[in-house]
Amino acid sequence: MSQSTNNKSALVIIDPQNDYLPGGKYPLWNMETSIKQIIEAMDRAKEKGMSIYFVQHIAPEDGPFFQKGSEGADIIPALKKEAPDAKVVQKTYADSFEKTELDSLLNAEGIENIVLCGMMTQNCITHTALSKTAEGYQVSILSDACTTVDEMVHNIALSALSVRCTFIPTQAL
Repeated sequence: MSQSTNNKSALVIIDPQNDYLPGGKYPLWNMETSIKQIIEAMDRAKEKGMSIYFVQHIAPEDGPFFQKGSEGADIIPALKKEAPDAKVVQKTYADSFEKTELDSLLNAEGIENIVLCGMMTQNCITHTALSKTAEGYQVSILSDACTTVDEMVHNIALSALSVRCTFIPTQAL
């Protein structure tokens, strides 16, 4: 990304929550590596003056994980520590734009480019990237800073997204 577009770009980290960690209610594949890559992405975003957003999925109290008010629903502390002032957008659907304030917050900042990373490549990353609302942005995905239940599902989702989204390695952010 050129310097001129960085101030119009945002890093959107989807569902970086405790329940996905080992010992959580729904641990995911490759979390340690994904967290390291997300931290690197956050560092690069901060260096370039990009906005950083956390999208936090909140489920009902009787949901299988991410229950409202639970520690499992909280943002992973190591990530929150990296960007304590990042905006947190709560969602209840796979699409980070669906019935959230994400689009209005991005528009208020004049954001044109969104860079997605985070959890559940085949679900929340895909639904956000392919959202009708996302069509108003240039969407890129940090494929090496995303994860899901296993490597095969992750790769299948990335393959499906490849016809609509640009992939960039975290190092190139």
